[in-house]
Amino acid sequence: MYIHVLGSAAGGGFPQWNCNCANCAGLRNGSISAQARTQSSIAISSDGENWVLFNTSPDIRAQLAAFPPLQPARNLRDTGITAIILMDSQIDHTTGMLMLREGCPHNVYCSDMVLEDLSTGFPLFEMLKHWNGGLNHHPIQLNKDDYSEAGSFSIPGIDKLRFHAVPIKSKAPPYSPHRHDSHVGDTIAMCIEDEVSGKTLFYAPGLGDPEPHIIALMEEADCLLVDGTFWREDEMAFSGVGTKLAADMGHLPQSGDAGMISLLRDMQKPRKVLIHINNTNPILVEDSSERAKLDQEGIEVAFDGMDIEL
Repeated sequence: MYIHVLGSAAGGGFPQWNCNCANCAGLRNGSISAQARTQSSIAISSDGENWVLFNTSPDIRAQLAAFPPLQPARNLRDTGITAIILMDSQIDHTTGMLMLREGCPHNVYCSDMVLEDLSTGFPLFEMLKHWNGGLNHHPIQLNKDDYSEAGSFSIPGIDKLRFHAVPIKSKAPPYSPHRHDSHVGDTIAMCIEDEVSGKTLFYAPGLGDPEPHIIALMEEADCLLVDGTFWREDEMAFSGVGTKLAADMGHLPQSGDAGMISLLRDMQKPRKVLIHINNTNPILVEDSSERAKLDQEGIEVAFDGMDIEL
C-alpha cells in the first residue's frame, strides 16, 4: 500500500491567508523553522498508478500539480484518480470537488449523512450534475444499530485493498443541521487493509472522542494518520484568534491527561503520525518544545509530500 500526503494542514492551510498569529507571521517573515502546508488530503494506491483520493481540499489543484501520479499520463485527458472517499462534509474536505469538475463523472464514496449535506446545505452533488452527469455516488453502509460496526467494501480498479469504514464522534460542519445533533455517519474513520501484506492504515483526520472500539482499531493498525489539529483544548483563545474549544469543533488536542499523546502512548504496534494540523499549533515549529515532546513520544508530524509504504 502506497500512501501519499497531499495536504497536512487543517482548514485554511498554513499560513492561513488572513491570520497573523505567531506561527503564520513567523512563517511569512522567516523567523520560525517551519514549512508551509496545504489543507488535509491523502491518496492511497496498491500499484502506484490507480489512486483513491481521501477528501478534496480547496488546494487540490496545487496538490495535483505537486504529485505526478495523479496527473494525465495515459490519454489526452485523464487522471490517476480512480475514486474519491469523503470522510465528512466539511468545507475544507469537499470544496475541491468543484475544481475537479472537468473530470466528471467521478466515483464518490460517502455516508448517507455526508450525501445529505452535500445535496442540500452545500449541494455539490446537485451543482456538478451539469458536468458530464456529475458525481456517481457509492454509499458507505454503516450499521445504525451498532455504533461499532464497520462498513467494509472494495473499489473496482483498486486491487488488493479493502476499506473498512467506521463512524466516529466528531462534528458535522457549521452549515449542517447535524452540527449540534450528531448523527451516525456525520464523520467516519477508515481502516484500509492491504490484502497481500496484511498491513493496515487507520485514517481519521477528525477525531473528537475516541470510543473503546475506535481505540481497539487504532491499537491493531500498522500505521495511524490521526487528528493533529490542536495542541491544547483552549488553543484558539490562547492564540488570540477565537473562543471555541477543541471539543466544540470535534477535535482531540494533543496535550492534557486525556489528550492524543496520552491516548497513543501505550500503543506499541502502530507508526503514529499526526495530520490535519491547525495553523496555531506549536508543533508546526520544528524546534519547539512541543515538537520535541512529540519526538520523545515517537509521534511524527505529517507534511505535504510525505510518503508512507505499508
